[in-house]
Amino acid sequence: MPDIKIGLIGGSGLGEALREEKGVAIEVDTPFGQPSSPILSTRQGDVEVEILMRHGPGHLLNPSRVPYRANIYALKSLGVTHIIASGATGSLRQDIHPGELVIPDQLIDKTTQRDSTFYEHAAVHVEFAEPFCPVMRQWLGEAAKQIDGVNVHDGGAYVCMEGPAFSTRAESHMHRAWGGDLIGMTACPEAKLAREAEMAYALLALPTDYDCWKPHEPGTDSQKLLAEIMENLNHATEISIKLIKQALGDVTMLRQTPSPAREALKLAIWSNRKSISAKEVRRLKVLWGKYFA
Repeated sequence: MPDIKIGLIGGSGLGEALREEKGVAIEVDTPFGQPSSPILSTRQGDVEVEILMRHGPGHLLNPSRVPYRANIYALKSLGVTHIIASGATGSLRQDIHPGELVIPDQLIDKTTQRDSTFYEHAAVHVEFAEPFCPVMRQWLGEAAKQIDGVNVHDGGAYVCMEGPAFSTRAESHMHRAWGGDLIGMTACPEAKLAREAEMAYALLALPTDYDCWKPHEPGTDSQKLLAEIMENLNHATEISIKLIKQALGDVTMLRQTPSPAREALKLAIWSNRKSISAKEVRRLKVLWGKYFA
């Protein structure tokens, strides 16, 4: 069976929780600068796990300032093959309740200020019709069935907005009309970069509230509302940790079923490879080196 290594990208809630895991902190330098945090190298059962805090220690990086390219490159350089990412979201559907979990299958990118490719000096066009790895999604879904009392929604469209401000009410209704099920700020360009790096990527979305499309009860106290959101985040974080550990207890499916992402660059490099500078090929060797052997 092929060797695999799991990368965990912890977002709001889960990032802080994961930093308590025991392991060795690794500083990684990349052509795109330093990642958000040192990477905690640890082990769960018989699989190696690399943990990264998306927003950095102390949650100082807002979604538009996260060094997404450095984060994904750093994980790739450490041999990560599969990424489980997490992120707090707003729910755009009545039946997706705050405090539950969602394993999205689709993505709408509304970001405008972020570097969304590694390949600035070549024409590289990866297939992205299915933005989340179907093998990983099935693997996480099967693990969820083994946990009593956990409500995990299979599928959903994640709308990624720029932020850091939340949606206007008109935007929230528009996202619902588009078919969005969740609204968040961090899945892009993270998912795109993982595909460009030929790493399988799946997301655990943690809904904390209903966004602003659903009116609050008249007279709702804002402090009480914030406390409720944090309670939902903490509950969803607790469930997600249980789910991740349950999934990591048996990675047979990942070993036996190759992810479509593993050869994402095979037909994606449209530039004449002889025309790409040797310096650029060397700079990104970790990502595309096997196609220039």
